[in-house]
Amino acid sequence: MIATPRRKSWHERWHDRWCAWRDGVLTSPGFQRRAARSWFLRPIARRRARALFDLVAGFVYSQVLLACVRLKLFEVLAGGPQTAAQLASRFGIEAATLERLLTAAAALDLVELRSAGRWGLGALGAPLVGNEAITSMVEHHAVLYADLQDPLTLLRGQGPPPALSRYWAYATAAAPGQLPPGEVNDYSALMSASQPLVAEEVLDAYPVAHHRCLLDVGGGQGRFLAAAARRAPGLQLMLFDLPGVVPVARETFTALGLADRTRVFAGDFTRDALPAGADLVSLIRVVYDHPDARALLILRAVFRALPPGGTLLLAEPMAGAPGAPRMGDAYFGIYLLAMRGGRARTAAELAALLQQAGFVQMRERPTPIPLQVGVIVARKPGLAGP
Repeated sequence: MIATPRRKSWHERWHDRWCAWRDGVLTSPGFQRRAARSWFLRPIARRRARALFDLVAGFVYSQVLLACVRLKLFEVLAGGPQTAAQLASRFGIEAATLERLLTAAAALDLVELRSAGRWGLGALGAPLVGNEAITSMVEHHAVLYADLQDPLTLLRGQGPPPALSRYWAYATAAAPGQLPPGEVNDYSALMSASQPLVAEEVLDAYPVAHHRCLLDVGGGQGRFLAAAARRAPGLQLMLFDLPGVVPVARETFTALGLADRTRVFAGDFTRDALPAGADLVSLIRVVYDHPDARALLILRAVFRALPPGGTLLLAEPMAGAPGAPRMGDAYFGIYLLAMRGGRARTAAELAALLQQAGFVQMRERPTPIPLQVGVIVARKPGLAGP
């Protein structure tokens, strides 16, 4: 039986006609010339021309940033402004060539020219000083860029497996729990390094101190639990992750003096039952790594592990984040395609998955920078125990 096409609403018909007219106008070379010369339309034309050029030049911008990070330029300039000649001698780069890099970095607000020809930190370079979370991601993007050399090959699923799918081996492995440490250490270290980007925002959005015990599923090397421990001195901590990951977590907790408050469990959350005993379970940047069927499997495992009235804290970058539409659909849409994992979902899509898993009272909690992370809190039905 062939379904009858749905009849368009008046608003949809009007919008389609408007878009067709607009497309015809904007693609007209004559209109483009007139817009560039019109005092009224010129600011709009220039703004759109800059935006289009930024899309074309984006890879060059990212490589300027990568060069600065690898030179540790921002850490050097944090000690005080220096001339191009001083920096060239320090880095072993010809002065004229380094001047070109500095000029490019200045155009991107990474550095700025000070008095007497000295270069200092720019508005965007200063926050990178000692910021392992961001600089680790900048370095990591070399893997992504290798996969994007031929985007059509990636989109068509041709050629060898993308490098990202090998880097994040657990997301596509049939038996992640059997991965040796050598195949999980790199991504686990990256997640640990980048955890400060989101941990404090998540803990600001949802205070954990009124809970008795927190289980962090996919908790990696324990950075999120360590941050939670600082916020809630009385909170007991549990971590669950792959066998190849948890030894480093144990070392982390011991080094931080948290060994007496923590229990570490090894397993595969797509196959093994999660440990019981926590009234709060966190999934921090876990669900978006997986397609819907596997994500639902994880959420149901969390549901079973929680007591009646228990709480799930889900935090990850979300599609449709206020003020950050490019992050979910453009960046993570393509990144996760190369990873051959999951996808960025809207808060509504995540709420639908949570409902399928049995959760109720899904609430989105605001975060200071939605670009980095969104937070949803959900509850397992029933009354919490004493």
